[in-house]
Amino acid sequence: MKTKKKLTLLLALMASLPMLAQKQWTLDDCVSYALQHNITLQKARLTQMSATEDVTAQKGAMLPTLSASTNQSLGYQPWKDNDIATVTNGQVNSKIDKTYYNGSYGLNAQWTVWNGGRNRNNVRLSQLSEKQAELNVAVQANSIEERIAQLYVQCLYLREAIEVSKGTLETSKKNEDRGKQMMETGLLAKADVAQLSAQRANDEYNIVEAESQLANYILQLKQLLELTADEQFDIAPLENSDQEALAAIPSLQRIYEQALATRPEIENSMLGIESSNISLDVAKAGWLPTLSVNGGLSTSTNSLSSNGWGNQMKTNLNMSGGLQVSIPIFDGKQTKTNVSKARIQQQQALLDLQDQQKQLYQTIEGYWMDATTNQHKMKAAGTSVESAQASYDLLQEQFNVGLKNIIELMSGKDALQQAQQNRLQAKYLTLLNQQMLRLYAGKQQ
Repeated sequence: MKTKKKLTLLLALMASLPMLAQKQWTLDDCVSYALQHNITLQKARLTQMSATEDVTAQKGAMLPTLSASTNQSLGYQPWKDNDIATVTNGQVNSKIDKTYYNGSYGLNAQWTVWNGGRNRNNVRLSQLSEKQAELNVAVQANSIEERIAQLYVQCLYLREAIEVSKGTLETSKKNEDRGKQMMETGLLAKADVAQLSAQRANDEYNIVEAESQLANYILQLKQLLELTADEQFDIAPLENSDQEALAAIPSLQRIYEQALATRPEIENSMLGIESSNISLDVAKAGWLPTLSVNGGLSTSTNSLSSNGWGNQMKTNLNMSGGLQVSIPIFDGKQTKTNVSKARIQQQQALLDLQDQQKQLYQTIEGYWMDATTNQHKMKAAGTSVESAQASYDLLQEQFNVGLKNIIELMSGKDALQQAQQNRLQAKYLTLLNQQMLRLYAGKQQ
């Protein structure tokens, strides 16, 4: 009975394997999986966690410090001549103790009450660094998402291009078969049939080449997802791709304004300006006095003392406390140099923000122009395909009855194939650039 159950479970598992292998990944599936498993992104998150610990450390620097210390030592006085007398059973005994044991114990506390706001500003700087580390994670995630979109759309394009090429190959095979029939009846020369065979072979090569490119892009996509080579992977076909490619494209200015409000690299540059302002305050604190309080508690014991250990701990107890003020007078122009460099950093942060905004606009403008241009190309290419298809159908009919030669037939076929490829390229370039614009506008879909 147990063996039968095990066999049933094994068969069920084997039946489920094809279903698992047949899973097709959508673009959302790829992005979601990569955001969880991509190693580069995981490293960025660890950097963020380290920045969070830095905030804790800077906050701890504002608290008092307390330390305990002890010192245990053994001493030896080789030329000591004064002895110690003791009375035992009415007899006086004396001895010279040249070896002794000494112990000291202490507690020390210190607290920087005020140092020109340096500690408080360092906490603010560490908090900004933590936020920037978080934004760097978002920047990495966006970069990975953009790369996944590029590879995904490229795979979709190649897969559809392969299907078109297979249709072209079928046509080439029919032309080759028809040519052989016409050669047998004397209507076509052997050299012309050889050209038809060469075209068929070339179409087969194009399919193999496209399939190789598709496998390479699939491999790159799996690497981004951190999938191993032996794991089954396939992408889902895009439904209504023509309608999506022909959808209205938002205005360039609207997308740019949305990107300014949502892109992490812009917010990161703005935080850089705020950080430079705080760094200037930290540098200026070098001109301000520092106020700190300290206190200590100490005691000691010695084996040469006639008092017991407890009495020595009590009688040797010493307590102290103090207030320390440090006023900078001349520091070799260190503070002045730090302030000057902090002001330079402010200007650099402002220029970094302007540069980021400029780069963002140029990137969006490039995607917008490519999307708009290729959308127009796709519309025009659609008309070209219809015209080339009608022309080639007519050429085929005329070739079959001997009214057109092999050169005209092959030229018509090349024109049709080129028109189909042009439309495919325009469509998927439009889809890719539309997806990029959505990402920059802060939209996932």
